[in-house]
Amino acid sequence: MTGMETQTWTRVIRNATVASCAAGKAYGLIPRGAVALAGDRIAWVGKNRELPEPLPRKLAVTDARGALITPGLIDCHTHLVWAGSRHREFEQRLAGVSYEEIARSGGGILSTVTATRAASEADLLTLAIARAARLIAEGVTTIEIKSGYGLDRDNELKMLRVARAIGTRLAVRVRTTLLAAHALPPEFTGRADDYIKCVCDEILPAVAAEGLADAVDAFCENIGFTPAQVERVFTKARELGLAVKLHAEQLSNQKGAVLAARYKALSADHLEHLDADGVKAMAAAGTVAVLLPGAFCYLRETRLPPVELLRVHRVPIAIASDLNPGSAPIASLLLNLVLGCTLFRLTPEEALLGVTRNAAMALGLGAELGTIEPGKRADLVIWNAGHPAELAVQFGMVRPVAVLRGGVS
Repeated sequence: MTGMETQTWTRVIRNATVASCAAGKAYGLIPRGAVALAGDRIAWVGKNRELPEPLPRKLAVTDARGALITPGLIDCHTHLVWAGSRHREFEQRLAGVSYEEIARSGGGILSTVTATRAASEADLLTLAIARAARLIAEGVTTIEIKSGYGLDRDNELKMLRVARAIGTRLAVRVRTTLLAAHALPPEFTGRADDYIKCVCDEILPAVAAEGLADAVDAFCENIGFTPAQVERVFTKARELGLAVKLHAEQLSNQKGAVLAARYKALSADHLEHLDADGVKAMAAAGTVAVLLPGAFCYLRETRLPPVELLRVHRVPIAIASDLNPGSAPIASLLLNLVLGCTLFRLTPEEALLGVTRNAAMALGLGAELGTIEPGKRADLVIWNAGHPAELAVQFGMVRPVAVLRGGVS
């Protein structure tokens, strides 16, 4: 580091416990560390004693007093644009009715579709901003938002416009995902293939033409769509230059993870029924495993995702909130981090990497976000904690002291 290079620095945070989440030792931990910013980028990270001297006079210097710094948190799987309430279904599930039974009787996703179709774009935006604000208050700096409660061209476009608008209204980066193949809309009852044709011929081209989606998702499940139907969606998405990801192996093993891997999917999500073949395919393709412990908890599932297999085959594990009105109405990524440890037996380090480095990879943003390394975007959180394991242990007590988004607090 030369003296000339420090002239580009705009801010230094020193005397911090830096959990860089970079590869190497646990947490990428740098005790008594410092981070230098140059505008919206990280310029340097290391130990206090390695800071070049003298620092430029006009440089803003913050003394963290030993506080923990992590990368900005990333929620890589949410459905936070919706209208209506599904509280009665929660009561039904507690009385013993399964999620699948509710869906097959016309409840579940379809009840939210009815309410979301009836809501105005302005009303959806108001509701969604309030939900997103809860995540942002926890240190989330990037959110993925899916459509999937419109299930026709106009309403899917409406949802994606609302999702994009959140990124302009709030201090958060938004990645949008088209999930038109989420459920079969009532007007296509008994005609799933016809609906998939509509998704491929009408909805996907319209979304691509308006640049409203960064990726395309589908629900590959016995109450969703078959692998063959999903493959038609993936083929069209790839023709349009869009990345793909998949809701896979949540309630049964449809071999969705293998399909996702074949299309080099960014991620396969849920994965409670994932088998060894699926794990190996994901490993070979570089597909991230996104675990959703909030949905597992709310649905009172008992089959755990194969975490040890994922570890053995070095599949990156991410954690997300899956924030939605039915199966995961939890507006807290930190709570999901805790549940990832307590329910899935992830280590605190795996959980933190799951909402930073690996979550960035699940959105195709690994080169830009997720670690504290030179050249990456300066999305940082300073916590009222001294060690990263505290994030997994002290839910509700460890909170952000400051959040920097692109170097700005």
